[in-house]
Amino acid sequence: MDIYQSGVRPLLFSVLKTDAEWLHNRTLQLLEVAAKTQSNPATSQMLWRLHKSLGVQDSRLEQSKWGLSFKNPVGLAAGFDKNGVAADIWENFGFGFAELGTVTSQPQPGNPQPRLFRLSADSAALNRMGFNNQGAAAMAARFQAAQKHSKDVSPSIPQSPFPLGLNLGKSKVTPLEQAAADYLESFKLLKDWGDYFVVNVSSPNTPGLRSLQDAAGLSTILETLQQENQGIKPILVKIAPDLEPEAIASILDLAKTYQVAGIIATNTTIRRDGLKTQILRETGKPIAEEAGGISGMPVQERSTQVIRFIWQYTKGELPIIGVGGIFTAQDAWEKIAAGASLIQVYTGWVYEGPWMVRRILEGLLQKLEEKGFNSISEAVGSENIK
Repeated sequence: MDIYQSGVRPLLFSVLKTDAEWLHNRTLQLLEVAAKTQSNPATSQMLWRLHKSLGVQDSRLEQSKWGLSFKNPVGLAAGFDKNGVAADIWENFGFGFAELGTVTSQPQPGNPQPRLFRLSADSAALNRMGFNNQGAAAMAARFQAAQKHSKDVSPSIPQSPFPLGLNLGKSKVTPLEQAAADYLESFKLLKDWGDYFVVNVSSPNTPGLRSLQDAAGLSTILETLQQENQGIKPILVKIAPDLEPEAIASILDLAKTYQVAGIIATNTTIRRDGLKTQILRETGKPIAEEAGGISGMPVQERSTQVIRFIWQYTKGELPIIGVGGIFTAQDAWEKIAAGASLIQVYTGWVYEGPWMVRRILEGLLQKLEEKGFNSISEAVGSENIK
């Protein structure tokens, strides 16, 4: 029996009706304490038990991308750990990698509260957070401090590198025409700490940001970053699910021109059609009038369609990280078969709980056996190969 699904989630979501952002912040505070006290025997033992309970070790799940080793394809999506406070312990939750951020060059409080809502009837979330974070300099300082106070070796600390991605956004105070310099400042501060970097031009919660997905805006950002990067770190682009095929194709052409390492498909959607939730309980307003992006089940099918399009357009040559509406092993498999080498979870993890990662990984292994594949790499894009 999954105690999270049978007891914890109903209590927090339905009985107590806890505010989504408040609960998220309390969770991160606990994780930050755990990360800072790993050398404590009690914390070390707890993390070791989590690692054994929530993870799955199997060589068939392993992949190598961009010179990085991924123990499994399931990662934590950006948005959960915006400031990297739990960077050291995400592997203990069964993940194969984690993406931190979104971080901006300037610290910013984000949009007014309330700004994070559960749409339980739709297995979804609505957020208009607005890139609230402590800024790139603070994140860099946190990484530097963690390195200086490197922990004693203990069972809870993995002996192999755990890939960390850093998701970069534009500061709200920065004019759109200066976006490239803003992304560059964050990259300069953090380039020694991230294993890969993501240009986030697809959040609907920073005014005008999605306009940077067009050729002129994105090419300037990518050119500026790659001049600084000199091919050292993988740089990916995260796109919106609401783009038309022609717009996606334009981004993919730019990706080739500027040697982008991969695409993350997709961010949240601004569409409201097909939702069961009609009135947002916290505000009393129709959901159609509420600003923000929706994640979870409503974006599941569309994100898979985008993944499939990217794989077919690039003939499987551009790695894809698939994200959007992943709750089960079947959901994960559909994205991998459509063309995603790696996948990320956030909303599904909140609804399904910490044992979801293990269930997905075990389910993927079962799928590999059913399909006669020897590794997850063989399954990537397999539905497109006739």
